[in-house]
Amino acid sequence: MSQALIVIDVQNDFCRGGALAVPEGDAVVSGINDRMAAFDTVVLTQDWHPAGHSSFASSHDDKAPYDIVEMPYGAQVLWPDHCVQGSKGAAFHPALKTDPAALIIRKGLNPDIDSYSAFFENDHTTPTGLEGFLRTRQITDLVIVGLATDFCVNFSAQDAARLGFSVSVEANLCRGIDLDGSLDAAWAAMDAAGVRHL
Repeated sequence: MSQALIVIDVQNDFCRGGALAVPEGDAVVSGINDRMAAFDTVVLTQDWHPAGHSSFASSHDDKAPYDIVEMPYGAQVLWPDHCVQGSKGAAFHPALKTDPAALIIRKGLNPDIDSYSAFFENDHTTPTGLEGFLRTRQITDLVIVGLATDFCVNFSAQDAARLGFSVSVEANLCRGIDLDGSLDAAWAAMDAAGVRHL
């Protein structure tokens, strides 16, 4: 098959009780598990930040979570500390099937650059290696699911479309944060990039 399922950041910190819980984040897990059976290739992404990451509000004096600051690569939302390497919060949701994954992409490892997309860090230049993996497997069509719709799903889908992949996002298997209308803006940006909704 030329299709792959890309499962974005279904981790404890993005689910109920987590440091950066996405509303109803847990609700996607069962459906994602069911979808895996339809794909020969499944890729999981995992936020994997070092402690003190520059995207954490705690790393900036007089800043609070969800403030926006300018970084050398552009505007950056400051987040609560989340998905710190090796922590329980960074682990995949315990109900998520991980055995079918052909690849796990860890992102956000550079302490100075956040990484929303499964394909590039937020400088839009530094690759994660996912594109090369997919090309070598001759995969052309991607279905993207996971958390959060308006950030990591959104940027992953847009980057995939710009790289020439055929991209669909299954909205019912995603959940968003929706900061000040970010969810509507994300869907508009994905539409403009040629991303389909399933």
